[in-house]
Amino acid sequence: MVPVKIFRQEPSSLDAIGDWPWLDQEVLHTSRSHQVCMTCHFFRHHPGANGIPLLTCHLHQGLIDQGEHLTHRCSGWMEDLHRQLDWAA
Repeated sequence: MVPVKIFRQEPSSLDAIGDWPWLDQEVLHTSRSHQVCMTCHFFRHHPGANGIPLLTCHLHQGLIDQGEHLTHRCSGWMEDLHRQLDWAA
C-alpha cells in the first residue's frame, strides 16, 4: 500500500487568519455564474470576533468581504473536490 500525502489547507492558527490581507478587485472579479468564491475548493469560513465569520480564500491566503463570496471569483477558481467526487453526501 502506498502512503497518501494529505495536503492541509487549514492554517496552523486561527489568529493568523485575522492578519491575512483583504482581497481586492485586482484578485476578485465579478461573476454571473455558479463559479463564485462560495463554490470554490479553496473557500473556507472561520469564526471571527463577535460571532461574525471570516470568509477566506486559502489559495490567495486572503480575506473576502461579506457578500463578495456570492458574486465574485478569482482566476484560480476550482470546482470543490468534495462536491465533485460526491464526498459531501
